[in-house]
Amino acid sequence: MDQAAGLRKALGRSWAVVSGRGRVGKSNLTANLGYLLSRTGQQALLVDCDLGTTGLNNLLGLVPGFRLADVAAGRCQLSEAILTGPGGLWLVPGMSGVEGLQALDQAVRQRLFTDLSDRGRCCAITLLDCGAGISRSVLSFAAAAGAALVVTTPAPAALTDAYALIKGLHRLGVQLQLIVNRARPGTGQAAAARLQGVCARFLNLDLPVLGVIPEDEQVERAVVNGQLFMQAYPDCPAARALVKMATDISGQAVPQGSLWGRLGALLER
Repeated sequence: MDQAAGLRKALGRSWAVVSGRGRVGKSNLTANLGYLLSRTGQQALLVDCDLGTTGLNNLLGLVPGFRLADVAAGRCQLSEAILTGPGGLWLVPGMSGVEGLQALDQAVRQRLFTDLSDRGRCCAITLLDCGAGISRSVLSFAAAAGAALVVTTPAPAALTDAYALIKGLHRLGVQLQLIVNRARPGTGQAAAARLQGVCARFLNLDLPVLGVIPEDEQVERAVVNGQLFMQAYPDCPAARALVKMATDISGQAVPQGSLWGRLGALLER
């Protein structure tokens, strides 16, 4: 099966991209994965749920004219707030978090979620770039998606924080996949095995490892130059690892149905 054919299987799926702490490369991976999927003709919708930051905007070189708050207030249509980025991916900038969404009038929130659901049905995959750590927003977005990619590095502190997040998500029944990022030779698989062992022992959880992305100086070079590494250095070691992961994601069975419908139900509780 060629790469494009494999990625077509991702139709209509949603993944939250999460991490136990910041500075592990979560948003950069989200942006590059979205670009990779869209470049193959599989429309990706990226939703920036990382509160208080403009990580995805900056990584993709996009400047929002409107945000979801403007849509909710009737100042623009959702189509005016969504940005088109590299490879044709779509970006919903600056989600206000579940606290802001819950504060909306129920009818306004329902209309917003209906618009997002309609747009989501046009996409092969929706990626929610969530904030770092454990918060109500992170847990709610991940629970609504039903599946999460947990990004960590091999650093002991990062693994500890990743485990705490995995524990919380596992209790909510979220389907989990692990990505070890920025791994130097010999560290990535060992870190994954260590985390898998802890999850098996204390959570009775068989934690799948989606893959290991090696430490790659060309990734940092691309960020400094305001580029995606998949665009600037498509044959670098990190890019090759991400291509394999994207193809593997396409074969995963994840919860179907409306992400926004599930989030709306959570907020009504």
